[in-house]
Formats: sequence, structure tokens, C-alpha cells
Amino acid sequence: NDYYQFQGGMVAAVRHLSGQQPAMYHGDHGNPQAPRMRTLKEEISRVVRARVVNPKWIDGVKRHGYKGAFEMAATVDYLFGFDATARVVGDHQYAMVADAYVRDAATRQFIQDHNPQALHDILSRLLEAMQRGLWQAPGEYQQQLEDLLLDQEQQMEGLR
Repeated sequence: NDYYQFQGGMVAAVRHLSGQQPAMYHGDHGNPQAPRMRTLKEEISRVVRARVVNPKWIDGVKRHGYKGAFEMAATVDYLFGFDATARVVGDHQYAMVADAYVRDAATRQFIQDHNPQALHDILSRLLEAMQRGLWQAPGEYQQQLEDLLLDQEQQMEGLR
């Protein structure tokens, strides 16, 4: 979870000092008999597909109610953190997360029911990615996420 802080921070420092994006790698020691090296961009892509937007993972965290919704929000934070520091998340990956977590009505309702603050945090973080230029071409996502955030804030304030 702290990887984006130290690895991403180092990348940001090198980029700031050199003016160039450094090569970034991730060592996968999940299988100690066959460790693998991947570029950080490849690893982020693998994790997004295999875990972050994987319906089986999402169904699994849903079994944990409040904590599951919290984990989903934390996952969005980590992804955002890696992108803010290392610039390794593609627009299509932000769209995949938005589709899986907030555009999917059942998942959005799960998060709303079990941890409304997590839904607010996910929506806010995705919009922040757009505002900072990390999610560069959000298309129709921006208006939909803004509308969902406004609705979420009204619900949290008891206006709906």
C-alpha cells in the first residue's frame, strides 16, 4: 500500500530533477520459485485487470460490508497515488474503475449502503484525477461522476 509513496515519490523526484520520466520496474515475488520483473505500467495494468475491476474480487469484498467498501475506496486511492507520482495509469483504466465501482448500479448501491463515505471518496478521487489532468480524456464520465457526487453529497446531508 505504501509502494506508491516511496516508488512513486522516487519517480516524481527523478522526473522533477532530470525532466525525464525514468524507467520503472516492479519485482513480483508472489511465486518465490519464479520471480518476475515487469515495468510498473505493466504491473498496474495486471493488477487493475486481475484484482481492481475483477468481478470475483469485487464480489469477495462485498462479503465484508463496511470494510469491503472501504477497501474499494482505498484501492482507488492507491491507483490515484501511483498515477499522481509515477504517471502510470491510463485513461482506460480510470474508466474501467468508474465502470466497475460507480457506474455499475449494484456495486454503487452496495458501497452507498455499507459505507457512504467510501462512495463519496471514490467519486471525489476520480474527479480529482480529471481535474489534475491525470485522467486526460474522460468524455461523458465527467458529467456523470459530477452528478453522482452531487447526489451522494445531498444524501449524506439528508437532503434526499
